[in-house]
Amino acid sequence: MATAEFTKDLCTPAFIVDLDIVKENAQAMQERFQKIGVQLRPHMKTHKTLECADIMTAGSRRCIVVSTLAEASFYADNGYDDILYAYPLPFDKVDRCAELSERLALFHIVVDNQHALQELKKRPLKQGKVWKVWMKLDCNNGRAGLPHFDSAALQLAQEISEAPGVELTGIYAHCGNTYACEGEEQIKDVAQETTTLTLQFMEKLKSAGIHGPKSSIGSTPSCSHPVPDMAMLSEVHPGNYIFYDVQQSLIGSCRLENVAVRVLTRVIGHYPHRNQLLVDCGWTALSHDGGGRLPTGYCIIEGHPDLKLLSMTQEHGRVEPISGKLDFSQFPLGSLLSLMPYHACATAMMHPVYFVHSKGKITGTWKPTRGW
Repeated sequence: MATAEFTKDLCTPAFIVDLDIVKENAQAMQERFQKIGVQLRPHMKTHKTLECADIMTAGSRRCIVVSTLAEASFYADNGYDDILYAYPLPFDKVDRCAELSERLALFHIVVDNQHALQELKKRPLKQGKVWKVWMKLDCNNGRAGLPHFDSAALQLAQEISEAPGVELTGIYAHCGNTYACEGEEQIKDVAQETTTLTLQFMEKLKSAGIHGPKSSIGSTPSCSHPVPDMAMLSEVHPGNYIFYDVQQSLIGSCRLENVAVRVLTRVIGHYPHRNQLLVDCGWTALSHDGGGRLPTGYCIIEGHPDLKLLSMTQEHGRVEPISGKLDFSQFPLGSLLSLMPYHACATAMMHPVYFVHSKGKITGTWKPTRGW
């Protein structure tokens, strides 16, 4: 696929996207949660493009998650609404969040501490609007959020719900601990734990007289293999599933044939004395994320399971056989190799343009937004 005729004139390294696989991945996730009656709020952080967002939202241009205000502004400028900025509120960005809240029908923010709530109180919204606030709950993921067992979590939720000009819109939990899983059974165990802890917290809210907030959990592994209790949630917020990657296949979220993206690279050097090829793909085109944990190094070299991307510098990569002598005649100078990335999100971030193909033809380019 990737080294087919249509790729031969691309300037390498090039990030290519299989449009048909992207559409299949999007449809599968949409159908999965339509079936159980849970709102899908797809995360944009993996691709950061308009075209892919339209596919993930089935053209609705509503109900998305972003990880940066650059993304939020980009989508708002292009007709998107109901945007959740799923990042603990940075105090230097309160004014920008206020502008988006005043401009859009629905712009949501996330807090996990009282100081952030105080910052919101200092900046009341105009036009009679109220801050739409989701509280971040840590259900054993260990990144952001108040621990689910901590009384401070319920206390903060109460303070948000009672604050003037502020609405407790929802409880947001990320089950990123699914990324340590191996196989569907382990994924479902983590998904169940996160769902149970989130729903238990929702019951604590009701007991405290707080009714109405939504509940949302998500990660691509958990949403690729949802457990039945997830039907009791309001929303889910996966993102990587639109591209998938080698890491997701190892976790058990997908199969390699579901991975929609590749990095194309050219052979630029033969070095028989060290049994290596040099390619024009370094860590500025293929993320170091994954740390060479694969037997094949930092990626899978498509069609060549016997090759390993041993190391990368800024603009170069060194390729050698996993064992034995390299047959250099198989890899003429200028020939293309197709790399399946370990982590699609981190790799996509390296590229200012994505080349989109369908049925053996380049059909267009997508340009992601950048910055924070």
